[in-house]
Parts: sequence; structure tokens; C-alpha cells
Amino acid sequence: MQPVFDGHNDVLMRLWETAGRGGDPVTEFRDGIATGHIDGPRARAGGLAGGLCAIFVPSRQGPRPTFDGGSYASPLAEPIDQPAALAAAVAMAGIAHRLDREGAWRLCTSTAAIRQAMDDGVFAAVLHMEGCEPLDPDLLALDAFYAAGLRSLGPVWSRTNAFGHGVPFAYPSSPDTGPGLTEAGVRLVKACNRLGIMIDLSHINERGFWDVAKVSDMPLIATHSNVHAITPVTRNLTDRQLDAIRDTGGMVGLNYATSFLRPDGQDNATTPLTDMVRHVDHLVEHLGIDGVGLGSDYDGATIPAEIGDAAGQQALVGALRQAGYGEADLAKLCGDNWLRILAQVWRE
Repeated sequence: MQPVFDGHNDVLMRLWETAGRGGDPVTEFRDGIATGHIDGPRARAGGLAGGLCAIFVPSRQGPRPTFDGGSYASPLAEPIDQPAALAAAVAMAGIAHRLDREGAWRLCTSTAAIRQAMDDGVFAAVLHMEGCEPLDPDLLALDAFYAAGLRSLGPVWSRTNAFGHGVPFAYPSSPDTGPGLTEAGVRLVKACNRLGIMIDLSHINERGFWDVAKVSDMPLIATHSNVHAITPVTRNLTDRQLDAIRDTGGMVGLNYATSFLRPDGQDNATTPLTDMVRHVDHLVEHLGIDGVGLGSDYDGATIPAEIGDAAGQQALVGALRQAGYGEADLAKLCGDNWLRILAQVWRE
């Protein structure tokens, strides 16, 4: 079984929602549950050894797309007030630390810790923030989250906040959908460079992408995005963006969301694994084998039925193997590339 370290999941949001209903998030992750995508038993069954676990505060009302034949468009999700987002984010960080304290997973802030957790058979979790609504524009809260273990963040989700503008969900559409970083966003990028926090470009619009490229001295990274030339949805990356990521020695994690994989852009679990392989092939063509990883979006998206959940992770590994990727390449795609780039960003 090929171990996988994954670039993005939303399990913390699911566990936070469980806690909000009066459930026990530690028991749910440690002992397993029939719903969702990730828990300890299913991760072990599928060889999912760890990943970047997102603090993501959902909007009260998600964007509602309008459909026109095979195309669709949706407005940006409603903004979230910073105090409310901060409260939710602190609760999710608390759940992450409770899981660590109870031995359900291990919260990691170094690649040595990730490797040790994987060797010990314990899920290696890295704290990520998807959309920086919990942070104040003066970034006073950033250092507190860093002290709590935050080592990766995406300035925006698919909505507007104090730092920039996300992309609305639309197909077919360019990712060039509006303004880029704000002044606070520029300060955030510089602060992440100073602290050694990885910057994720997965939900930012194209102008914001190029603004980060101008300001940041880190490799450009998209933890869970796919190929716009194959699936022209706003969330995917153009070849020009992929080339810019390559030129900085950055990388992209393959998103399992079917609407970002299928050429028709549809949210349909009956999506063949060959669609995933096609995106990997294109990413490798533009970025090289060292620039590609996996970024499942487990617990945050509809994924192909042939995978189903974390227990089915090896189905994708098998499809890549069948497509001609050798064991050394699979090791890179399934985790080694993430560990290398994290070590670089974290200045190890």
C-alpha cells in the first residue's frame, strides 16, 4: 500500500459541526462514522497517512448557482464578520488540539514530526486556514494561530474578505473574475513569508494569484486545484498559471471534486478515475513530476464513487500505476513532494 499525505481536507469543519450538534468529535474521528470521508479507521484502511486539515468557516448561505443548459454560474458567497469567524476558527483549532491530546491524530509543525507520525501509524495533521476571515486586517491574531500550530493558509475562499477576492463557482468561465489582493492581503503575504506559513492559491481569483506572485518570495502553491484547459471552471488553473508555479519551484495538489475533474464540469460521483489521471498527466507535463501532489478536498466536495472516501484512496493510486507511473513517481505524487515543499517553506 502506497502511503498518502494529502494537501487538503475539510474534516475539521465536519467535526466542528458534530460538536455543534452535541456530538463528540474525538470519538467520531478515532472510532469512525458512516458519513463523511475521513476518520481514523478509514484513513488507515486507505493508506491516508496525513494531510493539511483546514479551518474553514462556512457562509450561512452558500452560493446558489443558476444553470443554462450545461453551463452554470453562481455569485460569490456572502462575507462573514471577523468576530464570528474568529470564534468558529478558535473552536476548530481547539478540536484539532483535543484530537492531538487524546491520541486520535498528531498535530505536526515540522516534516520530521510528519514522518514520525506516519512511521508510528498515527494520522499526521497540519493545521491550515481556508479563507482568512478569522484574521483581523492588522494580523494580530495571526501570531496566535501560528503558536497554535497554523502552518498553511489560503487568503480567501470563494468570497470576498479583508484580504482579497475569491472566485465564484462558474462553468465555463475564466478565473479572472475581479480585483486582486487588498493592502491587508499584501501585508498578509509578507507576514506569511516572515513566519514560514505556506500560502495556498486554490480559491483566489487570477488577479489575486498574480498579486501573490509579485509579493511573495515563496514557491507558488495551490493545494487543491486542477487544470482549466481540461475543465474550464473558475477554480482551476490556466496553463499560464501552471507555468508560473513551475518557474517558482511550486506545486499543485489534484482536487478530487468531480466538478473540477469532468470536462463537462458536472457535480456527479459517476466520474471515472481516468479523468483524474488526465489532470495528473497535464499537471506533470507543465510542472514536472516534482511539482504535483494530491489535494483531495475530502469532506468538502463530491468525489468519484470509485474512491468513495478515505478508505478507497488506493483506487486512485492503482489507476495512476496502471497509467504508467512507477513506484518512485507514485511516492512523489502521494506525499514526498508535499514534504519537500513544506520543508522548504518552513525553512527546515
